[in-house]
Amino acid sequence: MSQQSLTGFAPTPPAARMENHGSNMLKVAMAGGHDLFARTGSMVAYEGFVQYEPNPPAVRQMASQWLTGEGAPLMRCHGDGLLYLADYGADVVVLHLAEDSLSVNGTNILAFDAHLRWGVQRVKGMAKFAGQGLFNVEISGTGWVALTSRGTPIVVDCGRGADETYVDPDALVAWSTNLRMKGKRSFKASSMIGRGSGEAYQLGFSGQGFVVVQPSEDSADRLRARG
Repeated sequence: MSQQSLTGFAPTPPAARMENHGSNMLKVAMAGGHDLFARTGSMVAYEGFVQYEPNPPAVRQMASQWLTGEGAPLMRCHGDGLLYLADYGADVVVLHLAEDSLSVNGTNILAFDAHLRWGVQRVKGMAKFAGQGLFNVEISGTGWVALTSRGTPIVVDCGRGADETYVDPDALVAWSTNLRMKGKRSFKASSMIGRGSGEAYQLGFSGQGFVVVQPSEDSADRLRARG
């Protein structure tokens, strides 16, 4: 096979701890002492010496609270080399936190630096709008986080001057925890056509921070895609 035929697909030298290789794959530069939490089963390739610890103690402590139907979905990775992760062809979004805090839907987590603080949190105020509570994973500190999105996402900067940004909860991937959040009910005649019940609710965000939204708004589709 000629070198020319590999153009655009061959691995490239890492420029950062985490970066995209294409839109659907994450490349992580592993180095001794810089461990990683990654979604179990997400490894597709690696170069060098990388080891995995499924269901590590830190994850087992959270397992009873993680309401994704998957038990403890993370593994701890350590070693030296390049690690490639993917999640059923989903788009990958790479973020760097600088003493920030992010609330993430558990099904959208692909990987994050192990030194970051994290835990399962109930999203307050959701029960009266969604008919149930919403549990998310809160990740904070300084380090790298990789999320997945079913389709190319939009990252909305809520501090650009708009009063509020409203999002369908089923399309919501993550948001800055310092944002103010409120629920809103709406009713439109068009909502009665198709799968809608006639009543819809959205989450409104305001303040300084960002919201990550995926184009898929059906949570059942995400669960089916995971098999």
